[in-house]
Amino acid sequence: MEFISISEAIKKGKGSVKLRGWVYRERGSNKLKFIVLRDSSDIIQAVIDKDKVGKKEWDDAVKLLIESSVEIEGDLAKDIRAPTGYEVKVKKLKVVHFAEKYPITKDQSTEFLLDKRHLWLRSRKLSSVMKIRSTVMESFRDYFQKKNFFELSPPIFTPNACEGGATLFEVKYFRDKVYLTQSWQLYAEAAIFALEKIYTISPCFRAEKSKTTRHLSEFWMAEMEAAWYGLDDLMKDAEGVIAYIVEQVLKKNKKELDLLGRDISKLKKIKTPFVRVTYKEALDILRKKGVKIKFGKDLRTIEEDKLVESYDRPLIVTNYPKEIMAFYNPKDPKDKKTARCFDVLAPESYGELVGGSERDINFDELKKALEKEGENPKNYSWYFDTRKYGSVPHGGFGLGVERLVSWICGLSSIKDAIAFPRTMLRKTP
Repeated sequence: MEFISISEAIKKGKGSVKLRGWVYRERGSNKLKFIVLRDSSDIIQAVIDKDKVGKKEWDDAVKLLIESSVEIEGDLAKDIRAPTGYEVKVKKLKVVHFAEKYPITKDQSTEFLLDKRHLWLRSRKLSSVMKIRSTVMESFRDYFQKKNFFELSPPIFTPNACEGGATLFEVKYFRDKVYLTQSWQLYAEAAIFALEKIYTISPCFRAEKSKTTRHLSEFWMAEMEAAWYGLDDLMKDAEGVIAYIVEQVLKKNKKELDLLGRDISKLKKIKTPFVRVTYKEALDILRKKGVKIKFGKDLRTIEEDKLVESYDRPLIVTNYPKEIMAFYNPKDPKDKKTARCFDVLAPESYGELVGGSERDINFDELKKALEKEGENPKNYSWYFDTRKYGSVPHGGFGLGVERLVSWICGLSSIKDAIAFPRTMLRKTP
């Protein structure tokens, strides 16, 4: 008989099964030992009867502690008292490894659990989040593959800033220095002249001195860039891919969402189109809510949360002030104080999910914008080449994977949306 997963055993419902995994819970008496076995698929209760197994097997069973690894063989039957409704009456037990006393118990502090992240990752909560994260990334790829986009892998070491020099991580590069990437965007802009429609999912780094529950120093961005795309094309794909990802998570990860206690009725409302407002309209909405923001100020967390509280799906905000946007954001010809850009804000106070824009193709405007940011345009000579040889209208956006996972899962901290979080105060384990 071959080993099967616990979820496969539960689907089978009865008969002989051979399982392996780790002890998730254990208790017992002098005649019976109850263990809850877990593997990556699910958990199941197993009962070891002293009179039904050999002496060594019983002695080993008595010594089992949480996270010991075991192999069992026995008869599966339905039992409504068991955690997942089924129980295995063990005939054979093999201990692969006796675990030491597990350091994680109930009611541990958040910081302790972060210190023990390499072990806490085994929890049902975090493993559920990681499964949902996997679906998110798979669905992003699937959405753009179906639209005939090509996947392109960008460099992680870069010579230039993309989102402003203040948040760059400097790295020694042989006898020179480079920076960890903030975004693939500049390289994506070069690549669209060859492939036209491209996407990536890759790590990004921002040295922001922030300690909020919404920020990471190392995070993953799902990004796209396309030739011949305008602002409306970008927004349609941004809302389209978010709605598709949510649909796929609801389809594939209902068990994990239930385990996390997520109210899926809120996720079922995520349909396109999303409501769109301009930055100026957003200021008017906020003013009516008693929040006064001067034109030219970026929307902070408190304003974003206030803005989305009336919506049950993501909100798209367009045309932010040009003066606060990155150098590559072009002016809107209809209102030159604003840029041809947009953000997608999540409902339920989860902040910005997506940031995107058309790309400026005016050489002189790009140069002036870089100089205003204190950058030397000569360092971007390779980037300017893309404007010299067959330049075309184009644009793209970046979706924060952890932000999206946090919202879909209903997490209280973005740190739980990635396996091993890196923040201003945390670089281990």
